[in-house]
Amino acid sequence: MLAEWTVELGADDPQLEIPWTLEDGSSRFLDLKRQPELLLEIPEACAYSELAEFLNWANSPDSPFETAKCDAWTSREINTEDEVFGEPCKFGSYVDLLFVDKDRRTQFAENEGFVRSLAKLLRHAPELASAVECTVRRCLDHRAERQACFYITFYLNGYGEDEPQARKRWAIAMKMVQHAIMQQCHGKSGPIR
Repeated sequence: MLAEWTVELGADDPQLEIPWTLEDGSSRFLDLKRQPELLLEIPEACAYSELAEFLNWANSPDSPFETAKCDAWTSREINTEDEVFGEPCKFGSYVDLLFVDKDRRTQFAENEGFVRSLAKLLRHAPELASAVECTVRRCLDHRAERQACFYITFYLNGYGEDEPQARKRWAIAMKMVQHAIMQQCHGKSGPIR
């Protein structure tokens, strides 16, 4: 698994505002941490059970995170970075994660340290045609007293000859990332399963 991390804090870089709503009203922020039953209102979670499982875990009491946004897609547009896998198709997703703990959420060093350590741990995962990138960005959480904070966008791609193979590799990689996050949160650095 190819694992990278980045930081995007420039004036022109994406910034998340919570709560959010698309202009056409077709999608909005759903507080899955406090209302897990809303998972059924996320079309991507209904279409891809692996994404639903990750969102369910990420918003559970066992997780130090909550989620803000997600998406999943298939593409045959292979970028230069994707060519290393030698496959014509990719299945991708992203999930926006925020620490639930207000102190951790507002500290850049906490977010950067987490993604740096997570990427390092994932580089030891079994070989699989997949790539993960975790990006630290700015967030304005209008639900909080201290609104300015940080969030992590976790991108994941699985690659294959066709969509079923790419999706299968993505699903395996999604589980590996979940296990790595769990290990990272519990201070364990053993092998990723």
